Amino acid sequence: MSNDEIFAAAYREHYWAVSRYVARRLDGRTSEVEEVVAEVFTVAWRRRADLPGSPLPWLYGVARNCLANAVRGYGRRRRLVDRLGNDETAHGRQIVASPDADTPGAWVHDALARLSEADQEVLRLTAWEELGVDEVAVALGCGTRAASMRLHRARRRLRAEIDRMGPLRPTATSADATPSKEHGHG
Repeated sequence: MSNDEIFAAAYREHYWAVSRYVARRLDGRTSEVEEVVAEVFTVAWRRRADLPGSPLPWLYGVARNCLANAVRGYGRRRRLVDRLGNDETAHGRQIVASPDADTPGAWVHDALARLSEADQEVLRLTAWEELGVDEVAVALGCGTRAASMRLHRARRRLRAEIDRMGPLRPTATSADATPSKEHGHG
């Protein structure tokens, strides 16, 4: 098979997996998903001679880099909009969260968000993308032992964060006026 055919097969087989990977990391900024995915496959096309036999973890690694560039660009645009005073409130588009707006299990996402980007990524690669340690290593560009250690440490830190947040987890909606029991603050 030629490099072009290998690329075409990888594109057909993994386009939606890469799209889901990117979409989950852009937190609702769906307008940017197609742009980032297009960049991922542009890089893959340019480097089609380098595509490994199992390209999905490699594509996830490329996607990580493309996402980092997109996030930096988003931050620059947001700062520019803020400097110009053209934010949502200027257009009357304010979003007010209702007490019952939290989705079930949102506290897990809160705990994950408190971790470093590196910890979040290794956990997402295993949980969301369902990669094994060998594939995580490819996606992160490190050895298998390093990936295994990163995953172990990230899981340990997530568990500690969940345990630390334990007393703060709501058992009912935040509209509930009944104060919850507080356990020792240690």
